[in-house]
Amino acid sequence: MNEDAKPKSTSAADEVLARDRRYVWHPFTQHGTESDPIVIARAKGASLFDAGGKEYLDLASSWWTCTHGHSHPKLNAALAEQAHQFEHVMFAGFTHQPAADLSALLAKALPGDLNRVFFSDDGSTSVEVALKIAYQYWINCGEPRRRTLIALDGGYHGDTLGAMSLGRGSQFFKPFNDLMCQVMVLPYPATFEGDDAVEDREADALSAFEAILSDRKQGVAALIVEPLLQGASGMRVCRPSFLKRLVETAREAGVLVIFDEVATGFGRTGTMFAMEQADVVPDLVCLSKGLTAGYMPMAVTVARDGVFEAFLGEDFDRALPHGHSFTANPLACAVALASLALYEEENTLDRIARINRSHQAMMNSLAGRPNVTRLRTIGSILAFDVKEAGSYGSDASRRLRDWYLARGLNIRPLGATVYLMPPYCITDAELTRAYDGVAEGLDRLASGALTAP
Repeated sequence: MNEDAKPKSTSAADEVLARDRRYVWHPFTQHGTESDPIVIARAKGASLFDAGGKEYLDLASSWWTCTHGHSHPKLNAALAEQAHQFEHVMFAGFTHQPAADLSALLAKALPGDLNRVFFSDDGSTSVEVALKIAYQYWINCGEPRRRTLIALDGGYHGDTLGAMSLGRGSQFFKPFNDLMCQVMVLPYPATFEGDDAVEDREADALSAFEAILSDRKQGVAALIVEPLLQGASGMRVCRPSFLKRLVETAREAGVLVIFDEVATGFGRTGTMFAMEQADVVPDLVCLSKGLTAGYMPMAVTVARDGVFEAFLGEDFDRALPHGHSFTANPLACAVALASLALYEEENTLDRIARINRSHQAMMNSLAGRPNVTRLRTIGSILAFDVKEAGSYGSDASRRLRDWYLARGLNIRPLGATVYLMPPYCITDAELTRAYDGVAEGLDRLASGALTAP
């Protein structure tokens, strides 16, 4: 039957699915094998509700964006109030209070002299902006030979061309290898609970960095790092002490340091920004996802004053020739301002600490399971690897995801890695429900009985 010719008796959700099947191309989806998506009709707090009223705990925070919870009344009000004033204005030759206020608030929240805010649209574009700034910075400084970028193995920085180049170690981008720019890759010393060999891996990574610098010190433009946590490659964590030594090594060589805090910013690792735990300040930081609490697409690349000053001059040739149609969208800025205010109003970092304590207790419970390995927790995130789950997109990984969904838990394993990253408003009772579901899913996987409950 033609999908556009469904009988009138078809439910509203079925009609949405029919149009979806006919017209929509979903991200990170193999449409040849994937089952129909779930039609979400509303959301509140830590929960999503489908068209039939079924509740799903959003334990992935809607791709790591939802911080304070869905449909927060204060964020709703901020969005509506700004919409009544004006919705958008071009940001070249114009400015507005939401953008100026947000820039000042971000500069105050970030450590050091990270004071110059460049607005863009999403995490990938914030990384592209950082790369262009790093390249042109050295041209403006009279050192155009500094063109090499250094990233860490397993890093993921987005899906645009420059970001793909930095994340080629994630294995998502093989078809595009010939298009990518030059990037040197360092080993990543991922660690976990009970890891006795982490110091050796850290030493190897630092030695590899020093070798690159020794060989081509005058040609390196920038080092880019996801501080403390590599999200897409399986919630892999490193120690703050390693991050600090890595940055200090870059500083000694005069290399610019870029932190991709798209996923780690705004409390995810337990502090407002992950860099705080290593007591370091990068030259550029990329922020998105939690910036607007999941409400609106927006990102920023924030530069230290000295980097910005290298672009000042009498000729446009020294300026940054980059922009986006929706740069500094007032609606997004208004929501971001309201979201940042909530961190104090709702003691959000204390909420994250409570979640982490619950994760720690759950981690102790999982430690004795024979099919669970590499347990780790940081901030609001709990992660572990499942021995039977296989690689990204494997049959076992998909069956585990589908079983959790059928039970009302939005848990999306990253290959062998199962993780929980809930909104900060999640209750103790909701966490218990999530933990119980995780444990039962693991039991069923181990026994070969992983079917829908």
